[in-house]
Amino acid sequence: MERVSLTKSPDPGAGPALRASDADRDRTAEILREALAEGRLTAEEHAERVGAAYEARTHGELEPLVRDLPTGRPGTAGSASVRPYDASVRPAVSEAENLIAVFGGAARKGRWRVRPRTNAFALFGGVEIDLTEAVFEQREIVINAFAAFGGVDIKVPENISVRCTGTGVFGGFDVKTREAGDPEAPVVVVTGFAVFGGVEARTKRGKRLKNLRAAN
Repeated sequence: MERVSLTKSPDPGAGPALRASDADRDRTAEILREALAEGRLTAEEHAERVGAAYEARTHGELEPLVRDLPTGRPGTAGSASVRPYDASVRPAVSEAENLIAVFGGAARKGRWRVRPRTNAFALFGGVEIDLTEAVFEQREIVINAFAAFGGVDIKVPENISVRCTGTGVFGGFDVKTREAGDPEAPVVVVTGFAVFGGVEARTKRGKRLKNLRAAN
């Protein structure tokens, strides 16, 4: 299989200097996920390209990652060539935090404000996301978890809802859907992909959010 150069060189026809948004990076990752599922990319190629996508700063850096795939360029926010996320994740497309672990680890825990979307990428490493003491400033958040020869571990309190739209191939995507008793409780949607790795979301017993919208 021919390898595509991931050199971050500009493409005059794609507006390479235009800064990429989180939505642009997510669309590129979705194209790569589809390509892996269809057998167009190997697991190694997919992991390499997804890592480069979430580190990209401009469209010129994203374009080479999908140049040889049927969907073509990452496109703009209104592109219809990429399958959209499930409707439940649509509210969280504007603001994101990236946690990247490559041959190492990354963690977010303790008292912290959860962004509408968190992108977690683990390649031969591990990412830990602990929501048990986090501050939720919106009702629904999305965690995009990508694990290749690594793992993403998510801990959630007992009194929130958890939903899953992720997939595992030669790996595990262990996220149990659970609805909180309170219909106004926060909702955590876990999506993404695990290949030769694992994504797990589990409830931490005895941990409950006391003030779901505290800002301090």
